[in-house]
Amino acid sequence: MTEKQGGSDVRGNTTTATPLAGEGEYSLVGHKWFFSAPMSDGWLVLAQAPGGLSCFLMPRRLPCGKRNAFRLMRLKDKLGDWANASSEVEFCGAWAQRVGEEGRGVATIIEMVMLTRLDCMLGSAAQMRMALAQALHHARHRQAFGRYLVEQPLMANVLADLAVESEAATALWARVAQAVDAAPLDADQAAFARITTAIGKFWVCKRAPGFVNEAQECLGGAGYVEESLLPRLYRQAPLNSIWEGSGNLQCLDVLRALSREPRSGQVLLAELQQAGGSGDAYDVMLDTLTTQLASGQVGEADARMLVARLALLLQAAVLRQAGSPLAELFVQTRLAVASNAYGQLPAATAFSDILRRALPA
Repeated sequence: MTEKQGGSDVRGNTTTATPLAGEGEYSLVGHKWFFSAPMSDGWLVLAQAPGGLSCFLMPRRLPCGKRNAFRLMRLKDKLGDWANASSEVEFCGAWAQRVGEEGRGVATIIEMVMLTRLDCMLGSAAQMRMALAQALHHARHRQAFGRYLVEQPLMANVLADLAVESEAATALWARVAQAVDAAPLDADQAAFARITTAIGKFWVCKRAPGFVNEAQECLGGAGYVEESLLPRLYRQAPLNSIWEGSGNLQCLDVLRALSREPRSGQVLLAELQQAGGSGDAYDVMLDTLTTQLASGQVGEADARMLVARLALLLQAAVLRQAGSPLAELFVQTRLAVASNAYGQLPAATAFSDILRRALPA
């Protein structure tokens, strides 16, 4: 999708698709600034057809077996994600088959994007889980000042706080995945999936880099050297918040869903309300949010604040619905107070219980 002049604004793409004699066949000419997974056998490509921006399936080889007319110009030298090559490509009259209708390229490819956004959310939660596992392992085996690190109250607080964050991220992607699976047969779940993939993609992917850095700090200097896994996780962590639509795009997409597909907002609020009724910080935030949405005054500049609150409420709701013993602690430490630093759980928290729950099976 991405071109030099377009970026996220794919409707500004200049790659052209000229119809050929065969039904649904086109010739592609142009350049893509990011061409992911160039080792694949086929790619979905957006290009400007006579009827507007359209989606095409471009194979590596033609039906006759000859190589298709495109050139890989170079591989990207990226911060991380080295095992997954990214490249630049030029199409030199490459043969492609149209997918969907002309002029409906974004609508066609968005079906794939919803799945890849879920994948980004899941991947970031998995990175958080792996970083926590590495930090826990180190803290349970490293001694300092006569005690294992995990036995020291402040370190236990940090690790337990990371465990709460990790479980909330996992619960969120699992709920969104459930809705995505049910979407083909359930209109309400389809509407729920439509808005929560953007919410979850924004929030979980945005939380991952800071989470991994905190896990690095648990290992000290050992977490900054390549012999540990943490530097690789740290390089990888920012990527999921960038591709398949950066944070701003996810938040604007939530606003778009609320305005153009109101059922998605209605279904989401209904689920959030099911977890309320306790008169606590959850209800306070939910009431504020409901009033804000009802006013219709949510502008683009407020989109991140709105989506962050939706994400926190949704995580709390899912934890409550799942019967997680961490649900109320999450509400107390994420919704009742605003803090971006880990390790600020109440001193009376049962850290050891949380850490036993967080240990890998």
